[in-house]
Amino acid sequence: MLQGHQSWNFSKRPVIQSTATVVGPDEGKGPLVHDFDLVHGDMLLEQDSWEKAERKLLEESAKLAIDKAGLTKEQIQFYVGGDLMNQIISNTFAARTLTIPYIGIFGACSTSMEGLALGSLIMSSGYAKHVLVGTCSHNCTTEKQFRYPTEYGSQKPPTAQYTVTGAGTAVLGTSGDGPVVTGATIGRVVDMGIKDPFNMGAAMAPAAVDTIQAHFRDFHREPGYYDLILTGDLAKVGYDIACEMLEKHQVPMHQTQYYDCGLMVYDVENQPVMAGGSGCGCSAVVTYGHIMKKLRKKELKRVLIVATGALLSPLSFQQGESIPCIAHAVAIESGG
Repeated sequence: MLQGHQSWNFSKRPVIQSTATVVGPDEGKGPLVHDFDLVHGDMLLEQDSWEKAERKLLEESAKLAIDKAGLTKEQIQFYVGGDLMNQIISNTFAARTLTIPYIGIFGACSTSMEGLALGSLIMSSGYAKHVLVGTCSHNCTTEKQFRYPTEYGSQKPPTAQYTVTGAGTAVLGTSGDGPVVTGATIGRVVDMGIKDPFNMGAAMAPAAVDTIQAHFRDFHREPGYYDLILTGDLAKVGYDIACEMLEKHQVPMHQTQYYDCGLMVYDVENQPVMAGGSGCGCSAVVTYGHIMKKLRKKELKRVLIVATGALLSPLSFQQGESIPCIAHAVAIESGG
């Protein structure tokens, strides 16, 4: 049902029956390595292009999630997913392999929670028995499309972020003792006029804060309701800005733990990742790997994941447009 102005409260709470994460070598050197299902030792994954490698990440993650749920792909009614590539080709081509009815979405790096929110809406409405949701990103494909090809070796400023090479998927069902999705808040597009594609954290932070405030307003909650609130990929720069903005708006974040996936997926101080992680795979692999393990072990009871996305394209950047951003929030409880 509609909750407030821009949120959904799921009376029939979808169960996250299984999740799977597949990552690249840099993520395998980070602090969350033991929370991933599969770590690849090379960026190409034995493919002949970065784009095919990204697609393989998603195909492997989807297969693992379906297998872990004890299902076959024929038992999945819908797949909801998207990515950063033009025309979301990683997901579209992976969906061709999966042959599951496909709903393609684009929310840039917010796609993980956008997909989980929409998949949960389908489940809660009674229009499916099982839904697969997922997303992916690859450092080399993203650099090639949005900035400079990796082979070019261009230098980046400290504000830049390092796109996660990884894919995360989840199978939603109507029963089970896994974590449950209790609600979601769909964000508004926020544009503060930033045009620098090497400073995505600053561009996305206001959208994250806007959605967090909307979520609390719609559900009549305060931050202390959650054991953890996690933004998607603001990294060092954006996280600091978000903290300042939340304090300015008198949001009592001191009631809970607040952190960012872009600061968790890598060892920011010792890996060459500039300000931290980003990409569709960032919040996906942290949430479906690390956070799901803690929810299943009851180490966390309630979490709010606020995935953030910068809605630029190579064309809009080249034409001097500013970077509109969005954030989608999903509330998850340990269940069982």
